[in-house]
Amino acid sequence: MIFADPPYFLSNDGITCSGGKAVSVNKGDWDKISSFEEKHAFNRRWIHECKRVLKPNGSIWISGTLHNIYSIGMALEQEGFKIINNITWQKTNPPPNLACRCFTHSTETIIWAQKNDKKSRHYFNYELMKELNGGKQMKDVWTGMLTPRREKIFGKHPTQKPVYLLEKIIQASTKEKDIVLDPFCGSSTTGVACKKLGRYYIGIDNCEEYLQLSIKRLQSIKTKEVEGIKYVIEEFF
Repeated sequence: MIFADPPYFLSNDGITCSGGKAVSVNKGDWDKISSFEEKHAFNRRWIHECKRVLKPNGSIWISGTLHNIYSIGMALEQEGFKIINNITWQKTNPPPNLACRCFTHSTETIIWAQKNDKKSRHYFNYELMKELNGGKQMKDVWTGMLTPRREKIFGKHPTQKPVYLLEKIIQASTKEKDIVLDPFCGSSTTGVACKKLGRYYIGIDNCEEYLQLSIKRLQSIKTKEVEGIKYVIEEFF
């Protein structure tokens, strides 16, 4: 399985709200892009590489907002993927809209896809998802809070996802000892969830600071006792 939280390309010198204060939306050079053409070419390149390593029974999950998700969806189809679901993650505590000229941005989209060929048949743990949803079929709208402070005690990443979100994704589409790849691992929330659930994990990032943060977080998590399992963080430059 692959979970990807690629740059949303939000860094446009604008202002947002964090902790009740107006702050810059700029997150780093990795979150800047000069044109739609450049953004879409970037998305096609990394999605192409993901397809190369994905197994026939594997699937890919990609998170985004209106700033990048439409390019992502198009790139997936262009690179030979079939979209399975369009998950809406509804945040219970989103930051307020400071401009007051549009609705408050309170959701993110997570696209779930598989290879679009006859050999591919993705794994879905339907029964577990139904059980977690009180015995009813789980819907494609998931509601929950933003990343709590307790998950940032080793340092902050500007786009860090909450562990519960990754746990649900991993449980839905993998089995114990399966391999999970995160090509934009950041602070390795994916790895934390994998370690708790007994999956192998490979994380890739181009920022040394975030790789070191990942290592600290992973070393603090108790591993589920699964025979022969290990965890890897790889530097990729």
